[in-house]
Amino acid sequence: MHGLGNDFVILDGRDNELSLSRDVVRAISDRRRGVGCDQFIVMEPAHNAIADVFMRIYNPDGSESGACGNATRCVASLVMREKATSHVIVETISGLLDCENVGGGLYSVDMGPARLDWRDLPLAEARDTEHLNIEAGPLKNPVGVNMGNPHAVFMVDNADAIDLNVFGPMVEHDKLFPERTNVEAVQVLTPERIRMRVWERGAGITQACGSGACAALVATARRGLTGRKADVVLDGGVLNIEWMPDNNVLMTGPVATSFVGTIDPSLLGDD
Repeated sequence: MHGLGNDFVILDGRDNELSLSRDVVRAISDRRRGVGCDQFIVMEPAHNAIADVFMRIYNPDGSESGACGNATRCVASLVMREKATSHVIVETISGLLDCENVGGGLYSVDMGPARLDWRDLPLAEARDTEHLNIEAGPLKNPVGVNMGNPHAVFMVDNADAIDLNVFGPMVEHDKLFPERTNVEAVQVLTPERIRMRVWERGAGITQACGSGACAALVATARRGLTGRKADVVLDGGVLNIEWMPDNNVLMTGPVATSFVGTIDPSLLGDD
């Protein structure tokens, strides 16, 4: 499945527990030798009694991620279809996410609170998260936001001119971020519309990033460049993001199914 080109392999492990090593995740995520994806998702039985499903998120390098907004919409749409309902709760390691089918092929996810304290990102030292004062080439002085995973949001004059293949990894692995970070280059088009490109930790450049779009809107609003609601234009399409008065961030966008199939056992290794 994909959300605006941010694509996922989604395995259903609710009835049968899946034993997936880091090597297996990497093998299936490989775009040449496996299936290929930006993130690898496993649906598991919910741990919390009020949740409908637990969603485990892996990056293509096998590391685990705490949030993925586009994947949340995809998983929510599957469970809604199964249960013939327009509302489900998706559980992740970062918390419970309320999801709703709002019609027109669009799904909304309450991504939870924008965490803005330096300890929440986390950072290696105390800093003002509205001005982190690091740089990599044209990327300077980002805003730090945690949306279930860490983000460094850079304001730029032209997001399309930034070579994220070069500067994204430099920021991702900066010593300020002990758990690494996602990297966004954000151009404010109008107070209601921003352009964003993203380098995701453990994945690289992706067509879209839901948590990144949330972080981008929060960052521009903190700097006074936008209001608390805007369309975020990604390489793969547009997400509508609203930073609500209770500090939670609401993300709305489409989902799509590319294909359904069976993974060859050879990709699962010898065990």
